[in-house]
Amino acid sequence: MRDDREKWARRRLRFVGGIFAIVFAITAGKACYLQVYKREFLAKEAERQHQRVVQLTPARGTIYDRNHAELAVSIEMDSCYADPRSIENLDETVAKLAPVIGMDREGLKKKLQGSKNFVWLQRRIAPEQTARIKELELAGIAFVKETKRFYPNSETASHVIGFTGMDPEGLEGIERKYDTTILGTAGYLVTERDALGRDISLKGNLVKGASNGHNIILTIDRNIQHIAERELAKVVSESQAKGGVALVMEPATGKVLAMANYPAFNPNAFQKYATQQLRNRAISDSYEPGSTFKVFLVAAALEERVIRAGDSFNCEMGSYHVGDRTIHDTHSYGQLSVADILKYSSNIGAAKIGSQLGADRLHGYLKTFGFGDRSAIDLPGEASGNLRNRNQWYGVDLATISFGQGVTATALQVTTAVSAIANGGDLMKPYLVDKITDDQGGVIRQIAPQVRAKVVSTATAQAVAKMMEGVTIQGGTGMNAAIDGYRVAGKTGTSQKVDPLTRTYSVDKRVASFVGFVPVQNPKMTILVLVDEPKTSPYGGVVAAPAFRAIAEQSLRYLNVPFEVTSKDRPKVIEVKAPVPKVVAEELVADGGEVAVEGTMRMPDFRRFSMRQVLQTMEKQGVNVRIIGSGRVIEQNPPPGKMITPADQVWVKLLPSA
Repeated sequence: MRDDREKWARRRLRFVGGIFAIVFAITAGKACYLQVYKREFLAKEAERQHQRVVQLTPARGTIYDRNHAELAVSIEMDSCYADPRSIENLDETVAKLAPVIGMDREGLKKKLQGSKNFVWLQRRIAPEQTARIKELELAGIAFVKETKRFYPNSETASHVIGFTGMDPEGLEGIERKYDTTILGTAGYLVTERDALGRDISLKGNLVKGASNGHNIILTIDRNIQHIAERELAKVVSESQAKGGVALVMEPATGKVLAMANYPAFNPNAFQKYATQQLRNRAISDSYEPGSTFKVFLVAAALEERVIRAGDSFNCEMGSYHVGDRTIHDTHSYGQLSVADILKYSSNIGAAKIGSQLGADRLHGYLKTFGFGDRSAIDLPGEASGNLRNRNQWYGVDLATISFGQGVTATALQVTTAVSAIANGGDLMKPYLVDKITDDQGGVIRQIAPQVRAKVVSTATAQAVAKMMEGVTIQGGTGMNAAIDGYRVAGKTGTSQKVDPLTRTYSVDKRVASFVGFVPVQNPKMTILVLVDEPKTSPYGGVVAAPAFRAIAEQSLRYLNVPFEVTSKDRPKVIEVKAPVPKVVAEELVADGGEVAVEGTMRMPDFRRFSMRQVLQTMEKQGVNVRIIGSGRVIEQNPPPGKMITPADQVWVKLLPSA
C-alpha cells in the first residue's frame, strides 16, 4: 500500500511539474515574441497612445540658376499656436489677440474653448506680426518654426520655376516636375496624453527635425533670362500685342538658357493671377509656324538631293495655282534661287520645292525634326503640336505645309529644330535641369546632353545656315535682326490664327515670329521671339526681329563672345535732317546705304517708288523715314496715311526690279 501511495505522489509531482514547465515555456515564448518580434510595433503603439503628433511643413531644397543664383528658397517663419488649457484668462486673451491675427472675437473664442491642448492660430506669419503677438505676453500662446517657399526674383523665370501650395506641394513648373526630389522630411510637434488618452501637456519641441530636400541647379542663366523677359515685354507693349514668348537655347547641348512668357506673374502671389496667365505658353501652346518652316523644307530637299543650292524656281510674279487654291507671295518675284526663296520668304518657291520633295519625304523629315511629338523636356504640360499623319494630307496640303500652314508646333519645338541646323544636324533633347545636389552640395545626379536624332548631314546644315544668313543681310526679310560685329542666321515667320468661332483663318489676327542663331560660325545661342496678335505690323521681320537682335546683342556681350566681323561689313546707316538736299540725295542713291531722317507727319504712300522718288518726297514733306536697300519700294511701315512721330519705327524697303 505504501509503495502505491509513493508512486501516486511521484506521478502527481511529475504531472504538476510538467504543467508548470508547459506554462513557463508558453510564457517565455510569448515574452520573447512580444519583446523581440513585436517590439517595434508595440513601441509605436505605446507612443501613439501617449503622444499626439502634429506634422509641420517640410523644407524644400533650393532651386538655382546655372551660376548658383537662388531662384527659389525655403525660409524659416514663425507659426503661431495655442495651448487652450494653459490660457489663464480666455476673454482677455481673445480681446488682445483677435485684432492682431485678423480674426473675429467669436471665432477665436470658439477655437480656444475646445478640448484639445493644441490649436493652430496662424501659420507662416511675417516677423513684425510675430513681434506684435509676443509683446502681448499671453499665457498659452506660443510659436514654432516652419518653412515657407519664397521666390527672391519675383517674376523672373516664373513660368519655368513654377510655385507651391501651402502643403507645400509643387503645383507648376520645376516645383511640380521635381516635387518628390525637392521636398524634404517634415518635422513634428508632440503633445503628451494621460492613461485615458486626454491631452495633458505640450512639450514644445521637435521629436524629429525637418531636413531639406535635394537642390536643383537649372540650365537657366538669370541674366539672360532677365534680358529676354525685358525685351519681350518691350516688344509686346510697343506692338500692342496680346502676349509673347522668347526662348534662348544652347544649340550644341539643348540647354535652355532662357524661357520667357509675357505677361508674366509673381509666384509669391500666384493666387492673384488668372489661370491663363500661369500657363507656360512656350511649351503648352501650339501655333502655325508659318515661313520659319521653310528652313526645314529646304534642309530636307537638299539632304535628299532633289534640289541643289544653285537651283532657281519661277515664283510666278506672286500668284500660283495649286489645285483649287491660289498661293500668293507678299511681293511679286520671277526667278528666285533656293537661297533667295528663304531670303525673300517666297511661299510659291517653297510650294514648288515641296512638290519636288514629295509628301512622304517631307512628312518623314518633319517628324525627324521633332514636330508632332513632345520633346520630353523636364516640365509638365508640354503639348505635341499637330502634324497630321501622311495619309491625312489632301489636295493642297503638301504645298501649304511646305510654308508652315496647316501644321502647328510649340515655340520649343521650333527652337530645338533650328538648333539642329545650328549645331550641324543633331536634334538635341531640350532640358532645364543641369544637376541635382544634396543639402551639402554633393552631386547626386548630373544630366548630360542627349542627341535624339541625326536629322541632316553636317554639310546640309551648313548650307542651310549660309542661306539663313542671307535673310538678315541687305534685302532680306530679317534685316532688323542683323547685329554689328556678328554673322546672324535667321528666318522670319508670319502666320494667320484660326478663328475659334468660324474655324477659318482670321482676317486680322496674326502671329509674328523670328528664329535664328548667332554667331553663324560657332553658334552660342538659338533665339526665338514670338509675338501674338501684334497691332502695329503683322510681319515677323518688323515686330519680332528687332527683339531678337536686342536679346542676342546683350547676351553676346554678357557672354563675352568675340566679334566675327568688323562693322564695315554691315550695311551703313546715315543720319540726315529733312529736307534732304538734292546733292545729298544723289550721293545716297549712289552709295546704296540706309537712311534715317528726322520729322513728324502723316505717312506717305511710297509703294513702287524708286529710291530717288522716296528721297524727293522726304525733301518735300520732311518725313522721318529709314530707307533699306535699293531699287523700288516693296514694303513700308507704317502703312500709308498713318500719323507718325519721331519715336515710331518708320522705314521703306526696296528691292531691285526683277
